[in-house]
Amino acid sequence: MDKQTFWQLIETAREGEREGEDVVARRAAELLAARPQAEMVAAQQVLWDLLAESYRSPLWAAAYMINGGCSDDGFDYFRGWLLTRGRAVFDAALADPDSLAEHPAVRGAAAEGLALEDEEALSIAWRAYESATGRELPADSFTISYPPLDPAWDFDFDDEAELATRLPRLSALFGDA
Repeated sequence: MDKQTFWQLIETAREGEREGEDVVARRAAELLAARPQAEMVAAQQVLWDLLAESYRSPLWAAAYMINGGCSDDGFDYFRGWLLTRGRAVFDAALADPDSLAEHPAVRGAAAEGLALEDEEALSIAWRAYESATGRELPADSFTISYPPLDPAWDFDFDDEAELATRLPRLSALFGDA
């Protein structure tokens, strides 16, 4: 399984989803469980590669603003949510985290005070493999190596003025939250 195939799996899992349903991870695991074992194992590495690719300070700042705070685990769960939105949203958020201000779920989160997280997305391959084989995914089937965070974004994310400068559209949505 490569990234393109993984993204196709996510898009298929998203078909028919209504905003706010949060069932993409479960559907993706079900779809993946029907594939060969080798693909299930490879999907875990692809997922962790995407999580490493999205391990960026500007995105963390956006998640912090959107979710009203964001721990290490919270950032993982936010990126899980982002991954289940599909490749176009994922890529746009990596290129410009402030673009998330235009996403309907982000706007809804701002209006309703909801956190955007999907912990289940982090275990799509684990659940698929266990469902198909009755065994746990081999622990040595993936590696993860996070890149260093951007030192230019090493500031207190509670600094609303700094966030407003760097993420103006998200700040307009969440600045008074």
